[in-house]
Amino acid sequence: AGPLDPSLRRPLPRLPARTDRPRTLLPAPRPGRRTASGTVRRAAARAGGGRRGRRQRPLSLEEFRRHGAQAHLFEPDTAELHSRGHPPAGAVLADGYLLPLADGVADIAFSSNVLEHVADPYTFLSELARVTRPGGLIYVSYTNWLSPWGGHEWAPWHYLGAERARARYRRRTGRAAKHTLGDNLFPLHIGPVLRHVRSRADVTVVSARSRYWPFLTEAVTRVPGLREVATWNLLLILRRSP
Repeated sequence: AGPLDPSLRRPLPRLPARTDRPRTLLPAPRPGRRTASGTVRRAAARAGGGRRGRRQRPLSLEEFRRHGAQAHLFEPDTAELHSRGHPPAGAVLADGYLLPLADGVADIAFSSNVLEHVADPYTFLSELARVTRPGGLIYVSYTNWLSPWGGHEWAPWHYLGAERARARYRRRTGRAAKHTLGDNLFPLHIGPVLRHVRSRADVTVVSARSRYWPFLTEAVTRVPGLREVATWNLLLILRRSP
């Protein structure tokens, strides 16, 4: 990521002191269910399509706050922050490799469709783990390269080569594609990411599943080769280790 424009930095409000009952970003589980598993199920269901695979839009800052959370959006690209007009309340211009947060202050770190856009995804994951409290959750989803949507706006023609797919996009639309392989889109796969998170000492894997697959959501990620195409979008829920 390049240097940030100091004039566009937003000061981050002071986070409240920790209490015996920290606020979470999702509803409390139903009576009779363990807090951790209930929270995880809701995280997967709301942002991952639920048990029946219903595709839903990602959670927004406003939805997090309606559940009593103090939520902030961190984004290094001013164009993205202003893509829908004014940046949302709580948005902070910041680099995902160097989040302006102290260690262990977040109950949940949430990253949706970012990992395939960073050159060093494992450093990015390390930063998410750093700012998450022990026992907290890290939600990460991304579109893998060999998914039918791996080429983003020029998919599925990325199977025939990135440059060929980008050229086709320009011919059809009359404008350059937003994403360029090796610049703001990187060929990230399922197997290496799963091996990486399972080998880390600072997190444990709670769930690794297809975000949009309509059935056998965790089974499809266990089959090497098949998972690289069929997963479409990998959803990881990690727990920060003590």
